[in-house]
Amino acid sequence: MDYKHFKRKIYLEDKPRAKAREEVLAAQSLIPEKEYLSTVTSLGRVTAEPIFARVSMPHYHASAMDGIAVVAESTYSAHEQKPLRLTLGEQFSYVDTGNAIPQQFNAVIMIEHVDVIDDTTIEIIEPATPWQHIRPIGEDIVQEEMLFSQGHILRPADLGVLLAGQQTVIPVAKRPVVTIIPTGNELIMADKELSSGKIIEFNGAVFAGFIQEWGGEPRLHPIVKDEPEKIKAVLLEAAEASDIIVINAGSSAGSKDYTVHIIGEIGTVFTHGVAARPGKPVILGKINGKIVVGVPGYPVSAYLALEWFIKPLICKYLQIPVPKRQTISVKLGRRIVSSMGAEDFVRMNIGFVNGQYVANPLTRAAGVTMSYVKADGMLIVPPNIIGYEQGDLAEVELMRPLEEIKNAIVFCGSHDLTIDLLSSLLKRARTDMKIVSSHVGSMAGIMAIRKGEAHVAGIHLLDPSTKQYNISYVKKLLADQDIILYPFLKRKQGWILPKGNPQEITSVTDVARKKANFVNRQKGAGTRILFDLLLTEADLASEDIIGYDREMFSHLAVAAEVNGDENGVGLGIYPAAKAMELEFVPVADEEYDLVMTKSFYESESGQQLIEIIQSAAFKVQVEKIGGYVVVENAEPKCLVSEVQS
Repeated sequence: MDYKHFKRKIYLEDKPRAKAREEVLAAQSLIPEKEYLSTVTSLGRVTAEPIFARVSMPHYHASAMDGIAVVAESTYSAHEQKPLRLTLGEQFSYVDTGNAIPQQFNAVIMIEHVDVIDDTTIEIIEPATPWQHIRPIGEDIVQEEMLFSQGHILRPADLGVLLAGQQTVIPVAKRPVVTIIPTGNELIMADKELSSGKIIEFNGAVFAGFIQEWGGEPRLHPIVKDEPEKIKAVLLEAAEASDIIVINAGSSAGSKDYTVHIIGEIGTVFTHGVAARPGKPVILGKINGKIVVGVPGYPVSAYLALEWFIKPLICKYLQIPVPKRQTISVKLGRRIVSSMGAEDFVRMNIGFVNGQYVANPLTRAAGVTMSYVKADGMLIVPPNIIGYEQGDLAEVELMRPLEEIKNAIVFCGSHDLTIDLLSSLLKRARTDMKIVSSHVGSMAGIMAIRKGEAHVAGIHLLDPSTKQYNISYVKKLLADQDIILYPFLKRKQGWILPKGNPQEITSVTDVARKKANFVNRQKGAGTRILFDLLLTEADLASEDIIGYDREMFSHLAVAAEVNGDENGVGLGIYPAAKAMELEFVPVADEEYDLVMTKSFYESESGQQLIEIIQSAAFKVQVEKIGGYVVVENAEPKCLVSEVQS
């Protein structure tokens, strides 16, 4: 086939997402099928038709207690001052819980209320009432009662009800088969050797997990190269073998994005592009009666597109409602800017601080998978507004249980690798707790404490005038609050360099003179303040540094950038260089401390955190990383009395 007839499509539509969803749902015309399964293997499946009980439960009058079965009317004369004696066989019968009640009796007296005189005689001092302690026929389930309606998702207890009603094989909705087709010349499987320009194909496994969770049957096709004839053949094959098709990548407007053209050639395209970010370049179409959804290659865009279109398609096939996420009102810790005319889906970290849910945005890049993994919730910015201001209240859809969010310790401030260790040990000690961290820099961390939007801030701010760390900043910015400055770590800052330090960089002067590609930290980060001090002391300006405005939000991100550039250099901590197997030239020893309110420090969660920091297990793990020393037997440096003086 001549590739040239696939002309590059520069512009995508801005169709409203809701309209695109309505169109594709209306176009799905498959008639749901049913299959019969053993009840014990039907957990999570959807009933295809109403199911009725074949028998009652119990199907006989059953004793609800261990005791004696009697005729209630014959016991009315029993009294504490006039005990009544009954004879075995004639006037009573022993029964255990679950035993059938002999036909002549209509009540059960608990064995604890019976005085045994001999092998055949008992005595009672209280009368029985008709049908006391007896489970009548059909008390739980009545024969021919409808147990479950059509469209019921079967839970563990439901299986017990079905079996009790003697339904051992039941009709369930057949899972719709969803074929997943990953495409791209750059894709390789995870067990292959990586090289420049190659990307591990992992979207398919994620798609399959989502589809299975939503009730579909995923079938992951091997990687297909960016060749129109091959893509066309696989799509036609999938249309014959499956109910829904997902094709990953090639949905945008690039020179090798063939998907929309191929679908249009062999089927119908309803939509190419929706008014949403991320996830705009979506294709919705139909091939030989089967819906096909083309999703972007960027992971977060793809995951959202699946939720918008594949999830409701599966639910429609199964004839069940689309599940809704729980929503809560949150206070926004940072300003969120959006564009008019498109929905914006912002991944959020959420914490519960001072009686208020506080949310901060994670990275909004469509290719950053970890932002989706770490997200506690999703803020959907409507298309008719341009965003939210810091401090505004907004509704957020939860992606984690609310209780898990409520018990989290919200950490905000400078990035450090040990915070993940703390979170892991905290989770081990208290399974209902974790640390939610946001790497925004030391100054932003202090401001989060000031505004009541974080429990703890990690800071390493060097005062150029005193050459002391942290104290002056806390005194200046948090003077009106009850604050604890807790000594946490001593750590080494230094030059992060390519293996072997090919440019022989040992100072900031070398960085400028040798025109190295510098990777900086964001404004307000302690590392950036240190770098600016080094510039001042060397009588250099930011304009002398190539890449001064190139900002990263973590030490690991700096190291990763240096790792890919033989002329690169960054300033950061030793563990980040070690993690990437890079060269490290020490520059300064710094104090990395924790800021928190006095009330949090004294709380159960605060003391649990301090206990873990001072634990032998934490210190051992920190020592393994290298470049750190945990402050032994630390006492608060800066109490409220000191700050306010």
